[in-house]
Amino acid sequence: MNRIWFIMVVGSIACLIWTDPANVLNSMIDASAEALTLSVELCAVYAVWLGVLELVEASGLGEKLAKLLHPLIKKLFKIDDLQTEKMIALNMSANILGLGNAATPMGIEAMKRLDDGSGVATPAMIMLIVLNATSLQLLPNTVIGLRTSAGSASPADIILPTIIATLCTCLLGICLVKLFNHLREKVSKRSKK
Repeated sequence: MNRIWFIMVVGSIACLIWTDPANVLNSMIDASAEALTLSVELCAVYAVWLGVLELVEASGLGEKLAKLLHPLIKKLFKIDDLQTEKMIALNMSANILGLGNAATPMGIEAMKRLDDGSGVATPAMIMLIVLNATSLQLLPNTVIGLRTSAGSASPADIILPTIIATLCTCLLGICLVKLFNHLREKVSKRSKK
C-alpha cells in the first residue's frame, strides 16, 4: 500500500513539473462545465421517466404489472407478499426501460421487504441484486441520452446490441443464482446430517 501511495505522489509531482498549470486549470474548469451540462440533460430524461413511473403507480398500473409479472416473480423469488411483488415489478419495469436510477427507490423498498432480519442475504435478496446488476434493457434511455448529448448521428443504434447483451447477462445471472442456491442448500443439508 505504501508503494502505491509513493508512486501516486511521485506521479502527481511529475505531472505538476512537466505540465502547464494554466492548461490543467482550464481543463478542470471545462470538464466541470461539461459534467454540469450532462447532469442537467440527464436530469431532464430522468424527470420525464420518474413522472411516468409515478403515473403508473397512481393509475393502478403497478398492480396490473405485478399481476402480469406474478408468475415470473413467483418463480424467481418464491415470495407471497403482494406489496413486495409490486415493488419488484416496478423495479424490473424501470430497469427494462433503461432507467436504473429511477428503479433504485423501488429496489430499495423491495430489498427491505425481502430482509428477514437475520443479517444474511436471503436467496430472494441475492436474486434481486443480480437482476438489478444484469437488468434486461429494451430501451437503454440513459445511454441513448448520453449519446445524444455527445452529438451522435444515430444514438438509438445501440438498442439491438443492448437487448442481446443484457438478455445474455440476465439469463446467466439467474442461472448462476439458482445454481449457487441449490449448492448452498445441498451443503446445508449435508452439514445437518
